[in-house]
Amino acid sequence: MEVNQAKQEHLLALKVMRLTKPTLFTNLPVTCEDRDLPGDVFAQLMREDPSTIKGAEALMLGEMLTLPQNFGLVCAVSYTTQYGEKLYFRKFFKFQVLKPLDVKTKFYNAESDLSSVTDEVFLEAQIQNITTSAMFMEKVSLEPSMMYNVTELNTVASGEDGESTFGKMSYLQPMDTRQYLYCLKPKPEYAEKAGVIKGVTVIGKLDIVWKTNLGERGRLQTSQLQRMAPGYGDIRLSLEMIPDTVNLEEPFDIICKITNCSERTMDLVLEMCNTRSIHWCGVSGRQLGKLSPGAFLSLPLILLSSVQGLQSISGLRLTDTFLKRTYEYDDIAQVCVVCPYTNNEC
Repeated sequence: MEVNQAKQEHLLALKVMRLTKPTLFTNLPVTCEDRDLPGDVFAQLMREDPSTIKGAEALMLGEMLTLPQNFGLVCAVSYTTQYGEKLYFRKFFKFQVLKPLDVKTKFYNAESDLSSVTDEVFLEAQIQNITTSAMFMEKVSLEPSMMYNVTELNTVASGEDGESTFGKMSYLQPMDTRQYLYCLKPKPEYAEKAGVIKGVTVIGKLDIVWKTNLGERGRLQTSQLQRMAPGYGDIRLSLEMIPDTVNLEEPFDIICKITNCSERTMDLVLEMCNTRSIHWCGVSGRQLGKLSPGAFLSLPLILLSSVQGLQSISGLRLTDTFLKRTYEYDDIAQVCVVCPYTNNEC
């Protein structure tokens, strides 16, 4: 029955002229502050432009209607002929819709070795206006997942009274791009797990709200953003405490954090190898004991530097006696070595 109705000629023709309401045409006025020939020429051109409102040529507000972008709606028509026959047909329409914004994201992993929390994640969102008119960016926020707390880094001063880095008038001109930055920290209940999580983790989603010239609001929500958690191998070695500046040939303390990122128990032995500038104080080859999967230990160490300047801390070796496997750690961190004497007699 449906096949026969589809092949027969209908008494009605369906045409779709507009699927959504139109908007007023916006123009970009060109003006001149001086009352001379250029100013008169620009003013005359704007007065003669048919798209501008008379007496308000410089308001970027036109009096002509423009058809908006359409989209794909299925239109169904049912009707009854003069003979009482009920007929029905549908027509499909497809229109190309251009997106108003182009959103790109980048992730940066920052290891918080000198604090009690685990790694921070910095998200950079690049938002570009790819329409032909300016936008007022009302809100660009990041809704984090249940694992993270978020801090927006898009103000000059901290607190509620902080001024936006983009100024008071948050307009985004056509084809312009803005960069928004956010810092995500794992919640306390996930803090210790976040350092050894492997694979893909969910960060959150961006919520963008803007207004057009006539105050019409648009909104865009991205899908859940994901990032690949950094891999640390079987053992992760980081620094919980290290001084910024130390004196030449004077011992200083550091605290290392050793985390078992594997799925097996390890029995570790610590070896310390001196370099040209860094010398370790203590016994090399000592037993650290067994470390279960996901567990960590804090290890205080003492060392000194025999060379001034910015020196790299290197020369730590961890050996798992179960598998007879050695893990080498060089360029762990850098420390500034200075001469303690004011007359520079070092």
